[in-house]
Amino acid sequence: MRRRELIMLLGGASAWPLTVRAQRPTVPVIGFLNSRSEFKGEPVATAFRRGLQDAGYEEGRNVAVEYRWAEDQYDRLPALAVDLATRGVAAIVAGGGAWVAAKKATTSIPIIFTTGLDPVRAGMVKSINRPEANLTGVTFYSGGAIIAKQLELLRELVPNVTEVAMLVHPSSPTAESQMQDAVVAARQNGVALHIVNVADAPDLDAAFTAIQANALVIMVDPFFDSRPAEIVAGSARRHMPTMYYIREFVEAGGLVCYGASILATYRQAGTYAGRVLAGAKPEDLPVVLPTKFELIINLKTAKALGLSVPPTLLARADEVIE
Repeated sequence: MRRRELIMLLGGASAWPLTVRAQRPTVPVIGFLNSRSEFKGEPVATAFRRGLQDAGYEEGRNVAVEYRWAEDQYDRLPALAVDLATRGVAAIVAGGGAWVAAKKATTSIPIIFTTGLDPVRAGMVKSINRPEANLTGVTFYSGGAIIAKQLELLRELVPNVTEVAMLVHPSSPTAESQMQDAVVAARQNGVALHIVNVADAPDLDAAFTAIQANALVIMVDPFFDSRPAEIVAGSARRHMPTMYYIREFVEAGGLVCYGASILATYRQAGTYAGRVLAGAKPEDLPVVLPTKFELIINLKTAKALGLSVPPTLLARADEVIE
């Protein structure tokens, strides 16, 4: 063999490892789009990652995650969704009302939503069992049964309540159906119901001033999800016992919440994201309905309101904040 040919052969051999390294497959990337701030959203992001692990995927090992936080500014969501779509992520997990922006940004990338709304009434999917298109996900909404149970627990906590106000975001796609459910539930619990509309953030102060009732419940909606501190502060100013639907309100100083676990919702979304990465199509993944509900009571707030929490209620609580 000629000396020149030998050198070329040896040179080619030395390059083989570099070529092999360059051809290693890249890990899939999931877009995580959320209306919360990164700080407020860390618990749900952690739950999502646990769901990914349940499905056999671990961030940094065999999957990467691109996080996009809207910092409670809904008008930022469309641009963030388009950014993820143009990056060609394998799937988008859209939480905190981000599904609208994600749906507009892509009709081909699988979208796994988390929501507190009725997915069919809100127009996310055509059917719970057969979502169709590129969307599926998890909801912690459970229809009229949840508001009926909330009013029952509220009356147990505040026995003399006769009138209950309900904060409603009128532009929500499920506002009408939730109000109808609330009217039926109020009748079943023997209380009068007053609807108070809150169209935007500046309306909150005026809404609390306008409330004429013994207690308050909050309609399930991302608009309220993103404002726990402001809503809890409004309730405190009015010295009003308030029933919430997710734990974030009680952690912010609210009195009590009863509803599906939002962390369980995000964990399931992570599992669905893993199944999509493994080849499942959104249209073959039924929307997951809530199965786990939690009652959380803030004793410090109860004392500030002059309420004595019945021992039977404390015994049933999943968590008591003191």
